[in-house]
Amino acid sequence: MSTQDPYVRFEICEQTRIGTLWLDGAGGVNKIDHAFGQALLDRVGELAEIEGLAGVVVASAHRDWCVGADLDYLYRERDHERLLGVVLALTRAYRALETLGVPVVAALTGSALGGGFELALACHHRVALDSGRVKLGLPEVSLGVIPGAGGTQRLPRLIGFQAALELISQGRVLPAPVAQAKGLVDALEPTAEAVMEAAKAWIVAHPGHKAAWDRRGFTWPAPAPDSQDARNLFMAGSAMLYKKTAGAYPAAEAAFTAAQEGARLDFDRALELEARLFVKLAASDGAKDMIRTFFFHKNAADKLEGLPHSEQPDFVKVAVLGAGMMGAGLAWICARAGYQVVLKDIAQPALDRGMAHIGKQAAKLARKQGPEQADAVLARIRPALELEALRGADLVIEAVFEDIGLKHRVIREVEPLMAPDGVFASNTSALPITDLAAGSGRPAQFVGLHFFSPVEVMPLLEVIEGRDTSSATVGRCLAFGQRIRKTPIVVGDGFGFYTTRVFTAYVLEGAQLVAEGHDPAIIEWAARVAGMAVPPLQVFDEITLVLGKHVVAGSKPYLGDRLALPGADLVARMVDELGRTGRAGGAGFYDYTDGRRVGLWPGLADLADGPPTETGVQYLAYRLLAVQAAEAARVLDEGILKRARDAELGAVLGLGFAPPSGGPLAWMDRQGLVALVGRLDYLAGSCGDRYAPAPILVDMAARGERFFPVG
Repeated sequence: MSTQDPYVRFEICEQTRIGTLWLDGAGGVNKIDHAFGQALLDRVGELAEIEGLAGVVVASAHRDWCVGADLDYLYRERDHERLLGVVLALTRAYRALETLGVPVVAALTGSALGGGFELALACHHRVALDSGRVKLGLPEVSLGVIPGAGGTQRLPRLIGFQAALELISQGRVLPAPVAQAKGLVDALEPTAEAVMEAAKAWIVAHPGHKAAWDRRGFTWPAPAPDSQDARNLFMAGSAMLYKKTAGAYPAAEAAFTAAQEGARLDFDRALELEARLFVKLAASDGAKDMIRTFFFHKNAADKLEGLPHSEQPDFVKVAVLGAGMMGAGLAWICARAGYQVVLKDIAQPALDRGMAHIGKQAAKLARKQGPEQADAVLARIRPALELEALRGADLVIEAVFEDIGLKHRVIREVEPLMAPDGVFASNTSALPITDLAAGSGRPAQFVGLHFFSPVEVMPLLEVIEGRDTSSATVGRCLAFGQRIRKTPIVVGDGFGFYTTRVFTAYVLEGAQLVAEGHDPAIIEWAARVAGMAVPPLQVFDEITLVLGKHVVAGSKPYLGDRLALPGADLVARMVDELGRTGRAGGAGFYDYTDGRRVGLWPGLADLADGPPTETGVQYLAYRLLAVQAAEAARVLDEGILKRARDAELGAVLGLGFAPPSGGPLAWMDRQGLVALVGRLDYLAGSCGDRYAPAPILVDMAARGERFFPVG
């Protein structure tokens, strides 16, 4: 016997009386929209009427088990009461399944995320496919919301407060084997068929089973709510969370509130508390902006929507010039993606250091996937000092020092050895690609591929089109970026392109604020309060003040004196007179002991011009975001930025621009462009022309426009 539904259907085995509740969403994807909860509740009601029902297996008719909320719906919906009704209906459906009176098992043959994993938590037992492709977890915080269908209540009752909140507040998603080790699933099986059989066997062995929290005498995993240990845990956890987020991530804080307050309530009331906290966040501008950037924009970029494609074959042999940290990292990720790689340098010690770095990456891979996998990647990397090793390369990525003369010499040396249709890419962070391509004999096959450090971790790839770069070249590089698992943005040419211009505005503004006499500790804290991933003086030390000084000097032929600020003079003085070059040099804006940051350098106060006329955390936080947003708008106005999504992805994924804001354009929308233009005009008058609103902002404000429509 079976019952059909657009979302879920069930069938009953007449011999065993075990029902299988199939998740069978349209389009081959199981996701939770406004009607899913009622459909599930209807099916559970029908199951409850079946005489002699022994138990229920919840399974998927598709590759994934359930990918969570329908984000199209969640992004559009802003009505609090309507959204609350949808969430409570889902909560009731999960609760009805959980209290059906028979054992219920989740047969996780595919990934279960967000609301999908919350459905699995509402089952009494979870059996998963033993595969790294099966991902499980509650990533909602990364989209500006919290789990809304029981995740903040069931997971702490299952594995304890500390373990649950670490996963929820970080939005972590785990492969099934790791999830099993952490207690999120109960058993692993090698095949989908074995998962189903194990689920049914568990039902037979556990008649009348109930969720632990529905059984009399339920005992929480230590520490128990309202115990001194639990109070200490929440006090310490809240303090650590605030130290990490500076209050800029409301979803993470709401997750703590839901877990702590819900533990004191009847279970059903706790679910309602969680639902209301979820709705408050989900209906907010912050969540909408994060969903747009981290889901819609990122998915579109990863799928190369609206970007050039090429009919030419993929690259086979990749050569990386320069064996520094960036070059070695590039060699590793290319080899890991299956390319044959040559890592070229002119000095054996540099090559040795590069290969040592690669060896550390191989050791990490060996621990995760076994030595055979690591050895296979290493076998695809050839270190070389001689130019001849580059012969036949169809992609060359140069990562040598930022000197246009040096780069031109390298281009002329290497191009004759490349495959006839090969692409030469520069990893320059600032020099215009058109100027670099002047040293090339085939500028149509010359492109900028700007990676971010550490390249093994950072997800962004900025693809820069020179004046003569062909669409086919861009298409081939985008396919390459997809294969090495980078999210691309494609921008036009000019000094600093997009990301370097915005990043330079940020770190130089940090130095400028020091020069103006603002307390460096307050500058750093204000950046954190604004939501920036890393404060400006800290990140300036990481990239080195020498590089910052070099970028300022290199900008003059292109930008004139735009970067000639007291902050830039302060940086030059720190480098030239005081030898404070940054973390690598053991001293910068911060002091260091054995490479470890130990505190801001007290001598910064002596470099300041005097006390500022206006200061404070909120004032500084606004300036640090506004100066970046003003530069992003200027780059957009100049036509270097071509897509709004690239502005958001480039700033957030590449630079750590306030992830809770969704990006600089979303941040400007939220300020209101009329108010923003007025504030920028004020700052331009009091602080300098770098704040002056770009013509595009003035025009949009006059027309009452936004970068992104509401809803």
